[in-house]
Amino acid sequence: MNGNLAERASCEAPTVFVVDDDEDMRDSLGQLLRSVGMQANIYSYGEALIEALTNGPVSKGPACIVLDVRLKGLSGLMVQQELSRRSVPHPVIFITGHGDIVMTVKAMKAGAVDFLTKPLRDQDLLEAIAEAVEQDRLRLCNASALQDLRDCWLALTPRQKQVMQCLARGMPVNHIADELGVSEITVKIYRGESMKRLGARTLTEFFQKAKLLGLEVVSASPLQG
Repeated sequence: MNGNLAERASCEAPTVFVVDDDEDMRDSLGQLLRSVGMQANIYSYGEALIEALTNGPVSKGPACIVLDVRLKGLSGLMVQQELSRRSVPHPVIFITGHGDIVMTVKAMKAGAVDFLTKPLRDQDLLEAIAEAVEQDRLRLCNASALQDLRDCWLALTPRQKQVMQCLARGMPVNHIADELGVSEITVKIYRGESMKRLGARTLTEFFQKAKLLGLEVVSASPLQG
C-alpha cells in the first residue's frame, strides 16, 4: 500500500515554497514556477513558512524551499535552523542580493542544496530546484519503502520474529533450534518464510533490512546453514 502512496506522491506536481520580502521578486518567482507546472506557495516572511510547514502537511508530493537570506524578522539562516529543529525535511535553496563567503559556507554546512545570488537567472534557479525536488522525491520513496518493510516485519508471527532476531545476531541454525526448543528443519522453514515476506533473497539482504528495522545485527556466521 505504501508503495502505491509513494507512486502517487511521485506523480504530484512539485511544490516550491518561496520566502522573499520583495513583492516584485515574489510575483516573478511565482509566475516562473507556475509556468513550468510547479505549485508555488509564496510567503513574505519566514515565520509564516515555519507555521505552515509545522501545522501539518502542505504538500503530498516532493517539495523544496527557496529562501531569501535577508528577511524582515527571522533571517533566512535562522528560518533554516528552525525548520531543521522542527524536522521539516524539504531541501533549501538560498537566494540573496548580499551574499558572501561566510554566509554561503554556513548555509551549505547546514544542508542547503544551493546558494544563488540575485539577480537570478531563471535557468540556474530551475536547475537548483530540479536537484532539490529530486532529493525530496528520493526521501519520500525511501520513507515509503521503510514503512513497507516495517509493515512486513509486524506481519510476521512471534516465532518467526524470534528466529529472525537470532539470525540477525549471527546465530547458526542449530543454536537457534536449541534456544527456541524446535528442530533445525522448523527453524529453516521459519527462516525461509520470513525471508520471503521481508523481500530478502540472501542473508546479506536480510542483514541490511535488519539494520533498517533496528534489530541487533552481528556479522553473518559461516555456520548459519
